[in-house]
Amino acid sequence: MNVIMSMFLGLVQGIAEFLPVSSSGHLSILQNLLNLDYSEENHLLFEVFLHLATLISVCVVYRQDIKAMLSGGVDFLRKRADNDTGDPVMLSPPGRTLFFVIVGTIPLLVAVIFYKQISRLFFNTGFIGFSLIMTGVLLFVSDKFVPHGQKTDKTMTIADAILIGLAQAVAIIPGLSRSGTTIAVGLSRGLTGNFAVRFSLLLSIPAIIGSLIVTLFSTVRGGADFSLLPTYLAGFVIAAVVGFFAIQILRILMNKGKFGNFAYYCWGIGALTLILSFVIR
Repeated sequence: MNVIMSMFLGLVQGIAEFLPVSSSGHLSILQNLLNLDYSEENHLLFEVFLHLATLISVCVVYRQDIKAMLSGGVDFLRKRADNDTGDPVMLSPPGRTLFFVIVGTIPLLVAVIFYKQISRLFFNTGFIGFSLIMTGVLLFVSDKFVPHGQKTDKTMTIADAILIGLAQAVAIIPGLSRSGTTIAVGLSRGLTGNFAVRFSLLLSIPAIIGSLIVTLFSTVRGGADFSLLPTYLAGFVIAAVVGFFAIQILRILMNKGKFGNFAYYCWGIGALTLILSFVIR
């Protein structure tokens, strides 16, 4: 891997991780069809940097929300511990969001059990193309046919969190966008557009941290190659910066009611991938 390749993959990761177009699907397509000199097994340390870059992006954008969530959770536990009257202690809205993020992460822990079987699909380019088309269908239907509701952190329910969490678990399938699937389900459950985006991206934090930890352990166990560290850092910087702006773009398009426009891209790239999967063997 050279610096140009590192920067290019960082660019793809930064854009596709948060925009509803599937980062895993795009990276697999590039590797399968173009035979790029890149694979997770040979560049695990680079995977660590990419996960860290996207984690930094979402944490920077939502730093105030994360601070409020943690503070709300701590306040709730403190009040519960000091409550001698037996009166119910209520979570603040940010504390509720933290609770729902935890609940929504549980289905992903179950889905990890099947990751070994699912990982084989990363090499099936035709399947990835079909999954991208399905992502487009989800985006289009949720934006054009599902009326946006009024639910926020004050009125969201446990059932909402579980269903959005299940959507995130299903989205480990390559080609299904994690952000697109979770936002689409959030909208179908009556969340406002802004809160659906915010909850989806906050829900991604435990998922990214989990991937980061697993990849880091694999890197340590397999022996990290630090000779390419400057090359990896180039991709890390690009992924972090581009990821930050990708989140801003996603929020702006949701505010303007153009979230469903991503469907056309997913359909186009999905159809092209399907065609190329038959042409290029």
